[in-house]
Amino acid sequence: MSLKNDLFLRALKGETLERPPVWMMRQAGRYLPEFMAIKEKYDFFTRCQTPELASEITVQPIRRYGMDAAILFSDILVIPQAMNIEVEMKPNFGPYLPNPIRSQKDLDRVIVPNVHETLGYVMEAIKATKEKLNDEVPLIGFAGSPWTILCYCVQGQGSKTFDKAKELCFTQPLVAHELLQKITDTTIAYLKAKVVAGVDAVQIFDSWGGMLSPTDYQEFSWQYIQQIIDALKDKAPVIVFGKGCWFALGDMAKSGASALGVDWTCSARNARYLSGGKITLQGNFDPARLLSPPAMIKKMVHQMINEFGKDSYIVNLGHGILPNVPVENAKAFIDAVKEYKAE
Repeated sequence: MSLKNDLFLRALKGETLERPPVWMMRQAGRYLPEFMAIKEKYDFFTRCQTPELASEITVQPIRRYGMDAAILFSDILVIPQAMNIEVEMKPNFGPYLPNPIRSQKDLDRVIVPNVHETLGYVMEAIKATKEKLNDEVPLIGFAGSPWTILCYCVQGQGSKTFDKAKELCFTQPLVAHELLQKITDTTIAYLKAKVVAGVDAVQIFDSWGGMLSPTDYQEFSWQYIQQIIDALKDKAPVIVFGKGCWFALGDMAKSGASALGVDWTCSARNARYLSGGKITLQGNFDPARLLSPPAMIKKMVHQMINEFGKDSYIVNLGHGILPNVPVENAKAFIDAVKEYKAE
């Protein structure tokens, strides 16, 4: 069945378009009043693990704003959960892993699961979402990068430095690499299953890639992301978003990925230059800028599109939308793209 709006998929192929497509990272969730109503009734992982709830949350922003792509409501930490690592989501704290992986002994209890058994609820959520979307727009599935998942598994919680995660990599590299490989193998199976279930593209979030030096990034993050791209690129377009990873854009552009996400600290000009100027780029509006007045948001979005160029470009934020963004400001962001006329 062909999609009514395939702008996003055409941008991933680098086709010439009237305007670029637009969606927002974390668009399904925390800034929407209709999401908050569901959040009050169900805890975080219940929302992730109940296909009816996950699919409803996924389509809420599409109903409200009409973005050019939907992204499945889920979380990157469903992967460690499936791998026999306990993950809690604590209110006003964030993810908490009570038994972090700090040694070979800890690692021995970590499994590479059958994703259809452990993560079947995600595939059911995809099917339910596809029904609700009714071929209006494409659906994006996602996973965290192996390095970003390792950060949580070793640190045990969020961190400004992920010092314990780095310590494991630098003092017990064999343990770190074995854990990274287990995460990679699970992620490949998981994303392949998502494509079979119906997602039209996948995105890899390397949220903590920028914590590593360029040399360490190659060893502990990029080589594992490359394995995922190699396994998926012939099955669906792959977008790689590395926050703070501008230094790797050259390697990323040669990876077989269809598009690269850029955060707001890297200018459009630098992103085009560093990535070689041919690959589709996605980004990079500062999420906090959505707190600006709507008229200012529209002006800045048009300027951003002019700087990136309307082709081989997907309008997005430079990271996830913030919970305190007014709904009319999110609307201004989406509308600005839809109203864009090339100069």
